[in-house]
Amino acid sequence: MLIRARPRSRPKRISGSLPARLRAMYRAMLHALGPQGWWPPRTRFEVIIGGILTQNTAWTNVARAIANLRQARVLTPEALAALPAPKLARLIRPSGYYKTKAARVKRFLRFLRARYALNLSRMFARHPSTLREELLAVSGIGPETADSILLYAGGVPVLVVDAYTRRILGRHGLIRPDATYDRVQALFLENLPPETALYNEYHALLVAVGKDFCRPVPRCSGCPLRRDLERHRPATARGFLRIKTRY
Repeated sequence: MLIRARPRSRPKRISGSLPARLRAMYRAMLHALGPQGWWPPRTRFEVIIGGILTQNTAWTNVARAIANLRQARVLTPEALAALPAPKLARLIRPSGYYKTKAARVKRFLRFLRARYALNLSRMFARHPSTLREELLAVSGIGPETADSILLYAGGVPVLVVDAYTRRILGRHGLIRPDATYDRVQALFLENLPPETALYNEYHALLVAVGKDFCRPVPRCSGCPLRRDLERHRPATARGFLRIKTRY
């Protein structure tokens, strides 16, 4: 299922078969790191709120904020829409930037009420490309958050592009430094099958590699993608391996 609202040019093919290379990278990460078991929240609404709160913070902080909302028994569209913004801000304080995020949550809820009468099933019955445009029109929801909502709450097969994804793909020569969000996403959408579970796990694995290995100062030793880097960008691999890091 494609969610693109406009045609995109096909990414330039890299040496060898790009679909095969992307699948090989996935298998290498999965074999080394195992399934990541991402997004354990109990409801789709919890996933959506988590997607908004996770902006510019770690998931551990979001989990604390979500726990506060659950304990206050306001983790439903109706209850959260009725909750005054100042009280919402206090409950989500652990997520950081809590006043800004409270305003973003409230804007999403106003959108959900106006368009879909606070009914998530109605919202996700919308065509994905149309829903994505609507989400992007909500102030505070960018492409990464919109795609997180579509993938993790709506089950739409789409790859979420974040800073870890860009860093890994850039170092492996798969994207240019100035590649747009849509172009990075198209690399996956046009070369992998449209399977929600695949994109869910692929994104989670890229985040794990970005956190533990492909850091701003790379730690290639033990990285499951080291072989891919050595095969396709040997000079880059040699340079990274000469960097001395403390871990």
